[in-house]
Amino acid sequence: MAHTAQRHLTARTRTLLAAALLAALAGCGTANQPEGAAPVKKAAPALPKPAAAPAGLPGMPPLLDPHDVYAADRPNKLSPVVKDFPSRVYVPNTNSNTVSVIDPTTYQVVETIPVGVQPQHVVPSWDMKTLWVNNNRGHTLTPIDPATGVAGKPVEVHDPYNLYFTPDGRYAVVMASLDRELVFRDPHTMERKKSVPVSCFGVNHADFSADGRYFVVSCEFSGELLKVDTEKMEVIGQQKLPFDGAMPQDVKISPDGKTFYIADMMAHGMWVLDGEKFTTPTLLPTGKGCHGLYVGRDSREMYVSNRGEGSVSVFDFEQNKLTKKWWLPDGGSPDMGGVSADGKVLWLSGRYDSEVYAIDTATGKQLARIPVGSGPHGLAVYPQPGRYSLGHTGIFR
Repeated sequence: MAHTAQRHLTARTRTLLAAALLAALAGCGTANQPEGAAPVKKAAPALPKPAAAPAGLPGMPPLLDPHDVYAADRPNKLSPVVKDFPSRVYVPNTNSNTVSVIDPTTYQVVETIPVGVQPQHVVPSWDMKTLWVNNNRGHTLTPIDPATGVAGKPVEVHDPYNLYFTPDGRYAVVMASLDRELVFRDPHTMERKKSVPVSCFGVNHADFSADGRYFVVSCEFSGELLKVDTEKMEVIGQQKLPFDGAMPQDVKISPDGKTFYIADMMAHGMWVLDGEKFTTPTLLPTGKGCHGLYVGRDSREMYVSNRGEGSVSVFDFEQNKLTKKWWLPDGGSPDMGGVSADGKVLWLSGRYDSEVYAIDTATGKQLARIPVGSGPHGLAVYPQPGRYSLGHTGIFR
């Protein structure tokens, strides 16, 4: 009997020892593993998910590159919509009530189109199928078919100093400068949808945030800036520029979407603005009569026309500074314009000299001075790369 009990005790002890050994091995992470197997690692704690990027304006085509709003504007990257359009430069002559059409290969005016009273800008439509001539004092928009160069029947629109399109293509936005309104219209018929009265004077130029949810507007005659909610169609911010007699003009956003630049022809430089915070901007001097802003096809540089001194300043985005200044031989009054489809030529109107300038973007050399009508203003180079137009003389995304 005693011998049997001893046998049972020994077996029980062996069982307990085996269980303890297995527990110890499990604690070392090696239990039940074949010889030579790698140790089983403990599960890493779950990492917090990165915050989602803010959603863009509903219906807006997403950016091709979240770090470059101009990624669709590379040299000769023409949309199928515009690829067969003849290359032309359309010049609205404010005092002549005409549009001069230039062949950029010959630097010659090939046609003169009669339009309404005081044409200010030639603006590509959101779908890029139409060019709209803004006849400011004629209170009409003249459509031009860029495939044929033929002008259509004018559309009645009151005080169309300038014209933009929301990034979703839902509305045209008329800068009614003297009416002191932003007028949201149907982008095709131009039927009025909503009028937004403003308290500043001389709304004239704008550009949209990277996500399309707001845009910044310059008020020329009161030296102010507006911030407008695109979807709500409401002014959500307003500020006076910190310069006595400020006269803001063209507006352009940086490739990374973080900064707005606003040309000021009386402060003789660009205002540098944080669009999100909409805090007081700082001034970067460029030259007398700073007026137009045009981003190069590689998103590295921006060309700044200084109308009051006949020069073009070149701003480098990465270096965050001006790197060059090009002077027009025999002077001039470089105003509004655009960059050729291949990025090699900057075209600018000579507002007070009845001429247009073609400038080599690699060297700054003047390639041509072309006589046009009186008071040339917001010329459009067309076609240009991009998927859709936000308006003015050609802001493409």
